[in-house]
Amino acid sequence: MPASSTITLLLPAAARLGRQRLSAANAKLVGRGKRQPDGEPGRRAQLLRHFPLRGEGWPIAALSRQAEAGDAAGAAWLRADPVWLRPDINGVRLLAHGDALGLTREDCDELLPALRPLFGDAGFMLDAPHPARWYLRLPEGAKVPSFSDPGDALGEDVFDHLDTSPEGRRWRILASEAQVTLHNHPLNARRAARGQAPVNALWFWGGGRLPTVAGEGAATGYSGDDTARALAAASGRGEPLPERLGGEPGVYDIEGTRDLEWIEREWLLPALDALRAGRIGELQLDDGGGWRLALRRRHLMRFWRRPASWPAQ
Repeated sequence: MPASSTITLLLPAAARLGRQRLSAANAKLVGRGKRQPDGEPGRRAQLLRHFPLRGEGWPIAALSRQAEAGDAAGAAWLRADPVWLRPDINGVRLLAHGDALGLTREDCDELLPALRPLFGDAGFMLDAPHPARWYLRLPEGAKVPSFSDPGDALGEDVFDHLDTSPEGRRWRILASEAQVTLHNHPLNARRAARGQAPVNALWFWGGGRLPTVAGEGAATGYSGDDTARALAAASGRGEPLPERLGGEPGVYDIEGTRDLEWIEREWLLPALDALRAGRIGELQLDDGGGWRLALRRRHLMRFWRRPASWPAQ
């Protein structure tokens, strides 16, 4: 089935929807589809099923840099995103990152000059083409440990996500020095006075060089997540997520929601309408836990099938 005739919905893992269930009518229709072999669970694996890369690693920094600035080729990059960390009785938790902090260009213009000497002395160039996404350009031959995505660490103790290898020690020292600089910056005092979260740390992740996209003819990817959009844009087909599905073929990333009613109303129902009308040949569902299903137009006539169990616990 060519990508041009398929709608794919990237869904949250069923476990994250709690006790919510599909309506009886939609459960019957989805249940008529064909279960696919389960994929590897997790957000990264879900995205790579639809926007595969050649080689190893997770070079999101280079991909997003290329999508935003167009200058990622020929160098290795690392994301150094602004975050809010808060100590509690059980450790230090990551409470917000990137867009959630609401940084402006003016905020970045205040913070970056204070941080650049720290990274410049270490041989790295720091800049921020977007207020929520900061980058380090790495010198030739720099070794970068594997860092956790901030989305995977949100709400968790950051010490569970530290690289404890000898290579990671250098980055832990840099992160600590950046925390001291940010903690003492006057911008954070003004943010606190306005009731805003502080920008008190940087989160390193997504290091690597610009990869080769594996394969031609991938579907257009629609997402509100810059990581997913960067992967799709590597093929020249990354777009912002619309407010609702209009019936056009493509991969629609709605993994970030926890509202099953919204998924049904704005995405599943329009997709089923497009399938009934013959505007697409197949609807694919792929959740973050690895559950996958394909529903073709002819499957809609399989009245004897039991309703789908998704999202089942």
